[in-house]
Parts: sequence; C-alpha cells; structure tokens
Amino acid sequence: MMSFMDDDRPKKKVDHEIGSDLSMLSVDELDRRIGLLKQEIERLEADRQNKAAGRLAADKLFRS
Repeated sequence: MMSFMDDDRPKKKVDHEIGSDLSMLSVDELDRRIGLLKQEIERLEADRQNKAAGRLAADKLFRS
C-alpha cells in the first residue's frame, strides 16, 4: 500500500529513456546521451564478465 507521502519524494531525473523521441534534441545533447549509454554498456559488460567468471569458477568447483 502506498502512502500519500510517497508522492512527495522528488523523482530522479531520467537522462535518457529507451525509445524516447529524439527529434527535439541538439547534436550536443545526442552526443551526451550517446556517452552516457556507452558508459552504461561498459558497466553492464563488466558486470556480465564478473558474473561469468564467478559461474565458471563455481562450475569448476562442482565438477571436481
């Protein structure tokens, strides 16, 4: 159940929403968003590598 207090909290500004309209953005704004998305891709890939390494280690441990 949500209380009426939940609506008073400030909402986090979204820098980019997948599928949003890009027609009103400047080249600089598009470049900024591309940079943000590239950083996010790098973060996701690093986390995926860490999880894959952990899974590989677990697989080796349980195969022994």
